[in-house]
Amino acid sequence: MKKTIFACLLGLAFSNLTLAAEDIQLKDVIVVASRVAQSPENVIGDVTVIGREEIERAGQSTFIELLQSQPGIEISSKGGAGQQSSVFLRGTNSNQVVVLIDGMRIGSATTGSTAFANLPLAQIERIEILRGPATSLYGQDAVGGVIQIFTKQGTGSPQFNAAVGYGSYNTEKVAAGFSGSVEKTQFSLAVSQMHTNGFSALKSSGSIDKDKDAYRNLAVSASLSRSISEGHDVGLQILSSDGRNHYDSGFNTYSNYDDMSAVSYSLFSKNQMTANWKSSLRIGQGTDDDNSHFADGAFGVSQYKTKQKQLSWQNDIALSLGSLNLAYDRLEQKLISNDAFNQTTRNTDGFLMAYLATINDHSVQANLRNDHSNQFGSHTTGSLGYGYKLTSNWRITGSYGTAFKAPTFNDLYYPSYFDSSYGSYVGCNCLVAQSDPNLKSEKSKNFEASLRYQGNDNELSATLYNNKIDNFIALDQNYFPVNVNAEITGLTLAASQHWDDWQLKTSLDIQSPENDDTGKLLPLRARRHGVINLGKSWGKWNVASELIASSARYNDADNTTRISPYAIVNLTADYKIDDSWRLQGRVNNLLDKNYALAYSGSTPYNTPGANVFVSLVWLAK
Repeated sequence: MKKTIFACLLGLAFSNLTLAAEDIQLKDVIVVASRVAQSPENVIGDVTVIGREEIERAGQSTFIELLQSQPGIEISSKGGAGQQSSVFLRGTNSNQVVVLIDGMRIGSATTGSTAFANLPLAQIERIEILRGPATSLYGQDAVGGVIQIFTKQGTGSPQFNAAVGYGSYNTEKVAAGFSGSVEKTQFSLAVSQMHTNGFSALKSSGSIDKDKDAYRNLAVSASLSRSISEGHDVGLQILSSDGRNHYDSGFNTYSNYDDMSAVSYSLFSKNQMTANWKSSLRIGQGTDDDNSHFADGAFGVSQYKTKQKQLSWQNDIALSLGSLNLAYDRLEQKLISNDAFNQTTRNTDGFLMAYLATINDHSVQANLRNDHSNQFGSHTTGSLGYGYKLTSNWRITGSYGTAFKAPTFNDLYYPSYFDSSYGSYVGCNCLVAQSDPNLKSEKSKNFEASLRYQGNDNELSATLYNNKIDNFIALDQNYFPVNVNAEITGLTLAASQHWDDWQLKTSLDIQSPENDDTGKLLPLRARRHGVINLGKSWGKWNVASELIASSARYNDADNTTRISPYAIVNLTADYKIDDSWRLQGRVNNLLDKNYALAYSGSTPYNTPGANVFVSLVWLAK
C-alpha cells in the first residue's frame, strides 16, 4: 500500500479526490449520483438529500431512524439505541449498500454491512442517498445503492455551537463545536456524547434478559483545508465514533456488551490542472472494530476488526460536449480477529470511465468500470441513463445498470462451531453460522424509469424498477449461506408540497422482494411501506407530525415467523427563542404502539414505547 501511495503522489503531484466532497458546501448540487457536482434537475439517478436542517429537526432520532423516513428504505433493529440494525434499500440486503463517510468506505468485511447504530447524527452535515445499483461508479457491493455521508465543514465567520438534551430512558446528549474560515483556511471541530439506560432488547417472558440494555457513545469529527494557490486546495477530514451497547443473549443473566468503534480519516488534494482538467486525490482509511464481551467476558472477548485502506484518484475533463470522468480506486481490506479465518486480506483495483452531458432538454450518463481483486478476479459493470425534459417542470428518465457483490469473509471463511452445551452455534459474529468457500459473487441487472415534476413549491416523482440478482447470497434454514436467485420489482412514489406556512412530505413504496427459487419474500422486507410528514410554521414555532407504516414481513427465509404490520406516529416541535437559542422537542411513538422489527427465534426484539426528548441548542454568531 505504501509503495502504491508513494508512486501516485509522485506521479500526480498532489492532485485531488474521487468523490468531489469539496462540492458539498454548495447546497444546490448532488454528488453521489455521478461522483461530480450536478444540479438536481440534471440528475438521472433516484436520489434523496437530507440537509442539516432536517437532521436538526429530527431531534433525538438515531441515524437509522432518520433513514427510515426516506423513500425506498426499510429498517430492522434488534432492540433500542446501539443495537444491531439493518438498512434495506429498495429491498436489497443491508450488506448490498455501500456507505461512504467523506469519500471513505466504512463497514465490516465479515458481515459486509455498516454499524448504522454507531453513526452519530451530531457530526453529520449532509446525507445523500442513491437508490439503485451503483457498482459501475463505486465498485463492489453497491447492488442496492450508496449512502454518502458528509461530516461538518467550516464556512463563513468562525462560530461556536452547542446543544444539550434529556429525555425518556434517562437519555442524555451533549454536543459542541467550533467552525469557520479565516482567509484561505477552513476548519471544523465537533464533539458529541450521549448515554441512555435503554430497555431490554429482547421481549422475553421469563426472568432471563429482563435487564435494561444501555448504550453510550462518544464521537469527534474534524476537518481542515487550505487553498495553497488559485485552484489548488489540500486538507484532511476525520470522524471517530466509539460506543458500547449492552445486549441480550438469551443464555444467561450476565452482562453482555459490545465495544464498537468506527473511524474514517483521509487526506485530500484538489487541483485545477488546466481550464478543462480538474484532478482529485484522496488517501485514507475506514476502520470498523467490534469487541464482544459475552457473559462479562467470562468466555473471552471476540474481536472482529476491519481496516479498509483506500486511494482514489479522479480526473474530470470538460469536453466541448459534456464531460469525461476517469478514475482509479484502490481498496485494501484486512480482517483482524481472534477467530481463525482461512483468509484475512484482499485487495481490489477499480478503473472507471464515465461520460456525463446535458444538451438542451437531454441528459446522458454512461459508466463503465472494471474491478480486479486478488481474491475473486475481474468484474466489469456498466450503466446507461437518459433523461428528457418534457416541459419546464416535467421530466422522464430511464436507465439500465449492472452490479456485483463479492461474498464477505463470513460467507467464505467463518470458523464458527456447534457447542451442544448451549444448543446453538456459538460466536459473537454469528449472522452466518457456517461458511462456504465456493460461494459465487452476486450479479444484478437493473432497469428503472421515472417520471418527475419539479415546481417552485412542490415536487412529485414515480420510479418503477426491476432488479434481478443472480447468485444472491441468502441463509438457509440452518443458517448456511447459499446462492439463490432473487428478483425485486417495485414502485416508489414521493411528493412534497409547500403552501403558505404548511409543508407536506410523503412517500410510498410498493415492492415484491422475492426469492425466485421459492417465490417467498426475502426476510424482514414488506410489500408496502410509507411515510407522511406534515408540518406547519408560524412565528417562532415549527411543528410537525410524522406517520411511519409498514405491512407485514417475515423474520425468516421460509416465511414461517410473521412480523405484524405496524404504524407509529411521531411529533416534533422547534421554538426559536432568539437568533442564538432554540428549544427543540420530539415525541416518538406517540400512541405507544407495541410492534416489532425483528425476532430472535420466536421471541420479538423490543422497540421503544412512547418517549420524549427535549434539547436546547445554542449558536454563537
